[in-house]
Amino acid sequence: MACLSASSSSSSGKSTTTMISSLLKPTQHHRTLTCCLFLVIYLTWLPVSAKQGSLKEVTDGNWEEILAGEWMIEFYAPWCPACQQLQTVWKEFADWGEDMGVNIAKVDVTEQPGLSGRFIITSLPTIYHCKDGVFRKYQGARTKDDFLSFVDEQKWRAVEPISSWFGPSSFLMNSMSALFKLSMFIRRCHNYMTDKLGIPVWGSYVIFGLATLFSGLALGLLLVFIADYVFPSRRFSSHDYYQKKQSMEQARLIQRQEDEHMADGEEDDDEEEEEEDQDDVWRRRRGSPEGRPEPKGQGFPDEALRKRVVANREVEEEEEEDS
Repeated sequence: MACLSASSSSSSGKSTTTMISSLLKPTQHHRTLTCCLFLVIYLTWLPVSAKQGSLKEVTDGNWEEILAGEWMIEFYAPWCPACQQLQTVWKEFADWGEDMGVNIAKVDVTEQPGLSGRFIITSLPTIYHCKDGVFRKYQGARTKDDFLSFVDEQKWRAVEPISSWFGPSSFLMNSMSALFKLSMFIRRCHNYMTDKLGIPVWGSYVIFGLATLFSGLALGLLLVFIADYVFPSRRFSSHDYYQKKQSMEQARLIQRQEDEHMADGEEDDDEEEEEEDQDDVWRRRRGSPEGRPEPKGQGFPDEALRKRVVANREVEEEEEEDS
């Protein structure tokens, strides 16, 4: 009986270990399957995370990249409520950009003032479509489906493109970009002087006013020198200019001398006329030496007449003394 009980106990033990081993084997298989499942899920999620990083950021340094290919660009500001609402939709739209062959990008106007001036951003958010350097402003609804249909169905062809004069690569927009950068630089300098250095606001304005005045004077002087160097005056560039100038001065001097000589001659003529008038008066008063008036047409020379007048005076004086 003892042997039977021992054999039965041994057989029951074997059956128990068999059952335990059978239970353990499926557990290992489950672990393997679970690991494989997690691996598949991980590998599946990798492309999705890559798509989420497909949203590009355009700056003043790399903006020329948008001139090639097809782009959808959003101009936003972090403080703008409408821009904050659009961010989620824009990221979802960016996930489809790689499949559609479109580059989805964004521009922070607070960090990129040059692009804000280059595209003349007057409202936020502003969306532009670019195809091989031709820009069009998006005016449709701001949902993911509308963005997809705008690109996929090529609805952008119905939108009038921006003129080349106002294109971001034109000279006018380059100037606007430089102006916006300068304004942002001035603003930062103003904030630095008022916040860091403790200069009052009116003092900062005075500093910028003087800087503007002196820079304008210096720039104007430089432009004058450049203009004189590039486009010199024709009269000064002529070789015989100084010879002509000297001859003209000589001619003026000669003309002045002639005028003075003529004036002197006229004065002499006036004096002679006055003397002649006086002689005529003497002739009328005194008449001839015999006391008779001179007949007309029988006059004497001036010297002889003067001698006769002097002689008559002497005679009269002698008679008065004798008397």
